Amino acid sequence: MRPSLALNRRTFGGVLTLAASALGAPALLAQPPLERSSVSIAVGGKATFYYLPLTIAEQLGYFKAEGLEVQILDFQGGARALQAFVDGGADVCSGAFEHTLRLQSRGLPVKAFVLQGRAPQVVVGVSNRTLPAYKGLGSLRGRRIGVSAPGSSTDTVCRLLLARAGLPMSEIHTVAVGVGSSALAALRSGSIDALSSVDPVMTMLTQKNEVRVVADTRTLRGSAEVFGGPMPAGCLFASSAFIQKNPRTVQAMTLAMVRALKWLQTAGPSDLLQAVPEAYLLGDRALYLAAFGKMREAISPDGLLPDDGPRTALRALALVDPAIQGERMDLPRLYTNEFARRARDALKA
Repeated sequence: MRPSLALNRRTFGGVLTLAASALGAPALLAQPPLERSSVSIAVGGKATFYYLPLTIAEQLGYFKAEGLEVQILDFQGGARALQAFVDGGADVCSGAFEHTLRLQSRGLPVKAFVLQGRAPQVVVGVSNRTLPAYKGLGSLRGRRIGVSAPGSSTDTVCRLLLARAGLPMSEIHTVAVGVGSSALAALRSGSIDALSSVDPVMTMLTQKNEVRVVADTRTLRGSAEVFGGPMPAGCLFASSAFIQKNPRTVQAMTLAMVRALKWLQTAGPSDLLQAVPEAYLLGDRALYLAAFGKMREAISPDGLLPDDGPRTALRALALVDPAIQGERMDLPRLYTNEFARRARDALKA
């Protein structure tokens, strides 16, 4: 753990007390006890770069430093993690911001409280083996496209691209292939003709010339081209009731995550390889580092959601999900920057 980031709850509480006194705000963490010390987080494909900040917070002991015992429940795809969260199987969900829109449309009040990614990091690639004569998105008519799971971020990006190309989803077959090795196997076996997925899988397929990239949201520019503006991606969100009932616990989680985000801004190759479990590297450390270089820009530097991000997400999701009706959505209720701002300010102190 780096000395510059060795900030525990006691230190943070003192900083927050001073900050709160100056600003006239309640010092939530000036009171040492957390409302609860054990929290569960549902995630869909933890080994991917999409959830790297969560992995770093866990592996470097940042949650434990805040007095938290965090249980991370890993599922095959973000949609499955979301369902587990909705069913009460987890206190918090680590997933795509657009899930908060879907839940609000179903009358389920949730709120994102710390951003992990400021771009979705989803890449859509067409198989050079089964579609060597690809000439545009129209070539996917009648073809099979792999996504991690229905309703996941990879599915949303796929549907958005096809909708903007005027290609009805009724003429496309999406196939749930999970992430990691299962997605690789599906593409290489020829059971799918294209894949919408995240790194390190997509970098591996690109390096080996197995896919032709047709959309790339690993950079801010590429994301803006697909979504038409800043698109918030991975975040931690919980029910509004949970956040209201457990503000100090949420603040502690947020501090751990923002520490991880700050660590990732300056981490070198050896730092990353030491922090990430070996199984996440897919047997190729050089490739893993290459993939990290491609998506590093997408990592949030401070955990704050951009103010215009929720509206970008709403516009995109409304194009592919008829259940999302913009005039009925209350965007300010979908997120709060209160906890991330406090964590950011404390870590700068």
